[in-house]
Amino acid sequence: EVQLVESGGGLVQAGGSLRLSCAASDFKFDGATIGWFRQVPGKQREGVSCINHSGDYTDYADSVKGRFTLSVDNGKNMVYLQMDSLRPEDTATYYCAADLVAICWRGYSDADFRNWGRGTQVTVSS
Repeated sequence: EVQLVESGGGLVQAGGSLRLSCAASDFKFDGATIGWFRQVPGKQREGVSCINHSGDYTDYADSVKGRFTLSVDNGKNMVYLQMDSLRPEDTATYYCAADLVAICWRGYSDADFRNWGRGTQVTVSS
């Protein structure tokens, strides 16, 4: 059974940084399309970033562009989301997702991904 597990969330002051990690069991990130999503209570889950299965295209939401960086370490089978210059509006539960068929493009959505972690909470205080 595929399991994705996020870690690295926490409480940070505005302007600070966090690095989220995503580990997988029974799933290889190499060759998969990977996404990071976030959700706050009462709102729809939104895409933060994704990387295509070939690794040649990465997309970022306009709200995080220039501040967040998605990376993949195929040797360790780990995915990371480096989050810098954090803002209170970045507060959310962050989810890692992966799929062998999904495509990372400007219009990707959470419906494209079949494998999900349970999320890690990020809270940014002002």
